[in-house]
Amino acid sequence: MISISLCMIVKNEENTLARCLDSIKDIVDEIIIVDTGSTDRTIDIARKYTNNIYQFKWVDDFSAARNYAFQHASMDYVLTMDADDIFHDKEKLLRLKQTLPSYVNAITMKYHAAFDEGGNVLASLRQVRLVKRSKQFKWHGAVHEFLDVSGEVLHSDIIISHKRMHQNNNRNLLIYRKQLNEGIPFTPRDLFYYGNELYDNSYYVEAIPVYKDFIKTENHWLEDERTAYRKLADCYSEMGDVDNAIHYILKTFQCGSPCSEDCCRLGFLFLQKDEPKTALHWFQYATILPEIDDGSIINHGCSTWIPHLQLCVCHSMLGNSHKAYQHIVIAHKFNPTNKLILENKLLLEAHI
Repeated sequence: MISISLCMIVKNEENTLARCLDSIKDIVDEIIIVDTGSTDRTIDIARKYTNNIYQFKWVDDFSAARNYAFQHASMDYVLTMDADDIFHDKEKLLRLKQTLPSYVNAITMKYHAAFDEGGNVLASLRQVRLVKRSKQFKWHGAVHEFLDVSGEVLHSDIIISHKRMHQNNNRNLLIYRKQLNEGIPFTPRDLFYYGNELYDNSYYVEAIPVYKDFIKTENHWLEDERTAYRKLADCYSEMGDVDNAIHYILKTFQCGSPCSEDCCRLGFLFLQKDEPKTALHWFQYATILPEIDDGSIINHGCSTWIPHLQLCVCHSMLGNSHKAYQHIVIAHKFNPTNKLILENKLLLEAHI
């Protein structure tokens, strides 16, 4: 059986740390906590689970902190978690410990990143979470850091959920701006995530040229390019330029098979143009496209309840209340607690 070191970096996580560690403490063989400057009860909570607590002076670099944590690991494999993560599938990890072939260098796990009000998974992706310590894999990137792994990678069905309880909305953006001011060159990945931080902080005009510069770079991940086109569309949509938004969403089809998320975006954009017939076509297409687990973020709502809710809206606008009701019933089966679905269902039932 392999042994596992859990490595975490934390700061002011008194509300989440115990929840995280309780979800994994019985399976890992060692817990390493690196604190980057907590001023609350984080360290006191950590002491209840481990004596391996280290201080690291924060230098605006997540990779530096994570690599420091990895240096203290002593088991066969190293598991990465954040304090607002919750580990699921203990039995699966125990089986993995017992059966993992020695030639496997890294293991990805499913990451449930967002949930709706009913607890349904809205967004998920794959992340490398467990790596062989002897390979000395390193983290890269000051922000949105990643593990650069090589060799045999096992894609497991083990699940980790992200249950965020606080926001650091502009922290990453400030780090990127500091790097720019210091003249630190950006990799294509840095450009992509800098654009995302600008977008998330509503700097749409600034984000647009950053995304365009990223798309021009070489050797970037094609799925990141697809996301950059989506974000460009969202920027233009927020600025009221629907035609440009449509232009960039259509470019996502250059990046591989169409996916439901892009079809839904087109549907919403044509509704903005008051063209429900065209919007209906795209929402209908979204309902039949399969989800592709290629490691990128999957927006599960776009292949389930979202297009059916919007098909209800489209058919209502076109005067077909019976078809509208058929789609709201399907949407309700997927997401029975959603407020908009319930309101539309009740409204249609009163008129049918």
